[in-house]
Amino acid sequence: MEQDPRALLSAMFEGAVRAAHPAGCLARHLPLVPPNGRLVIVGAGKAAAAMAIVAERHYLAAGAISQVVGCLTPPHGYTATLAEATPAHIALAEGRHPTPDTASEVAAGRAHALAASVREEDVLLVLLSGGASSLWAAPAGIDLATKTALTRGLLKSGADIHEMNTVRRHLSRIKGGRLAAVATRAGHILTLAISDVPGDDPATIGSGPTVPDPTTLADARAILERRSVRMTALGLDIPDAVRHALDDPANETPKPGDPVFARSEYRIIATPRDALDRAAELARQAGYRVIDLGDRVTGEAREVAADHARMALDARLKGERVAILSGGELEVTVRNRDGRGGRSQEYALALAIAIAGTPGIAAIAADTDGIDGGEGLVTDPAGALVTSSTVDEGRARHMDATTALDKNDATPYLDTLRALVTRGPTHTNVNDFRAILINPES
Repeated sequence: MEQDPRALLSAMFEGAVRAAHPAGCLARHLPLVPPNGRLVIVGAGKAAAAMAIVAERHYLAAGAISQVVGCLTPPHGYTATLAEATPAHIALAEGRHPTPDTASEVAAGRAHALAASVREEDVLLVLLSGGASSLWAAPAGIDLATKTALTRGLLKSGADIHEMNTVRRHLSRIKGGRLAAVATRAGHILTLAISDVPGDDPATIGSGPTVPDPTTLADARAILERRSVRMTALGLDIPDAVRHALDDPANETPKPGDPVFARSEYRIIATPRDALDRAAELARQAGYRVIDLGDRVTGEAREVAADHARMALDARLKGERVAILSGGELEVTVRNRDGRGGRSQEYALALAIAIAGTPGIAAIAADTDGIDGGEGLVTDPAGALVTSSTVDEGRARHMDATTALDKNDATPYLDTLRALVTRGPTHTNVNDFRAILINPES
């Protein structure tokens, strides 16, 4: 029996998520507890709570939990959504995402203090995943309110993750290699990371707290200048304190070759590539030829959607049964500050407009962390699932898809049509996942 394309798209998304979940990728990389010292664990990100569970189970089984101390920081509300009991030996201290709050600052301070406490006989284990940059807030040269306002402005300006984290690294006491700099007495520093960034750049994942920073204060200043026009148009100013901090040589980060990294090791344990490979396998099993556009797709969400729609329409015209897959992180240039949506929803709605009226095409666009846009709440949607009838369905309810897109207001439109993908936190994060199914026989 032919599988319903909506069901297949949902299964592909869930398969992509499972391929990068800590339950399947973390334990085999965990280090031994040092014989005469402690294993000190710190970390942050969308996968932090699940990583804590896996680590605690591992060291309990090894009979070494008494030598383990640690604290990990997931987003607010994530602990309550765990399928298993909260860890008893590794603390969880939640913070806010996508912009930091006081809890993020407290959590970063706790991680900083734990890292600074390590000795020669200890091992520092750092567990990172997407979202860590916001969840660990340790402002340098500015206060938390200023850093939060700057983060919000950069998000709305359309800055990509590399730009965002270049700026954040130079305004932090913990990012850009500075966590490693306070733990130089550790016998060993091991970072295990789940990548959520195109290219899997360690300096960008969580803003690279344990790796050298190849960017400079001048780079950060240039990004602000580049994005300032858009921020000003939205009524968002760059505070003078930020400019002063980025002019201060004391806020430069440690670079490649710095001795603070002499005992530091870094491993990426799950990537967007892993997620796409699993989804591709499921599509092939269902009889689709896979066109894999890669895990590094970037650009304005609506423009990328238009490009992908042209590919889908061409395949449909040729009568091909095809699955078009892509990962990476798109951007949304906000034109309406009151609109509700996210980059996956914006892509999905733009795609739906472009394929409207052509039968046999369905698509999903969703963030693998389970949260797309919004305020980072656990109830926010992950993205949306659309078909070639989505625009007509909206019109029948007296809604106009193009107007919703122009207003960056995809959420209400898609919600009315029950097209949102809402599943709560996945406890991992390997960035956006997109799949388009073209079946000429539908």
